[in-house]
Amino acid sequence: MTSGTKKKQPVTRIGTPTSDTHRLRMRGKDTLSEVVGRMSFAEVFYFIVTGKAPDDTQRKVMDAALVVLMDHGITPNAMVARLIADSLPDQPQIGVGAGIMMVGDKYVGTMSGAGAYLTEGIKHADPRIWAARFVEQAHAAKRRLAGFGHPYYAPTDPRSDRLFEIAHAAGVEGRHIALIKIVGEELDRLSGKHMTLNVTGALGAILCEIGFPVAAMRGLAVVGRAAGLVAHVAEEKTAPISPSLMEFAGTIDYADPGQG
Repeated sequence: MTSGTKKKQPVTRIGTPTSDTHRLRMRGKDTLSEVVGRMSFAEVFYFIVTGKAPDDTQRKVMDAALVVLMDHGITPNAMVARLIADSLPDQPQIGVGAGIMMVGDKYVGTMSGAGAYLTEGIKHADPRIWAARFVEQAHAAKRRLAGFGHPYYAPTDPRSDRLFEIAHAAGVEGRHIALIKIVGEELDRLSGKHMTLNVTGALGAILCEIGFPVAAMRGLAVVGRAAGLVAHVAEEKTAPISPSLMEFAGTIDYADPGQG
């Protein structure tokens, strides 16, 4: 920086700071008169991430995406949240936060991986050729493909089916959705068995179609699942399952190193 040159002031285009008491703005809109009471949570979420107000189609898809990931029963992140809530009953945010930390490459958050390879795949002229090569490379590297496989749902994931129904009814059908179905066909061909297109695979494709950025897709999973974990933490106070989990832990045997 040369002498006399002013240092550039950092800015955010998301919202006004708490120190600015004369205005309350979000992404160019007056928060109180144009956002609060005017837009749904799903609409505001899309808006604050992308900077664009969603149309009715995008709103419907965002709403479905947030709800479909909200809960899936006593999952590992729900168990963690409830165990911590049992230990720290007056600190519910800790249990919720711990459960949210488990949204990642194995549980809940794999739509970002699917979105990333779909974004790359649609750049190619022939989606079938690209998909075949992509699946073969993953197979050779013994790498699981994000968005495929489920321990219980087969041959289809009903959540994926429902999301595609909602997307179709809203007029959301494009190259990302077509490509992930082609990837599934090539995966089945190479593996010799059917691999379920799971909910995160469907979400990766559908969110790409509505212009939701890949970098923020896992964040959507975090926001959606957080609501479900709040419910689990609240229920733990009135209908605890932590004692049953600890009872099960007591049935796990110990074995010295080298033994069975």
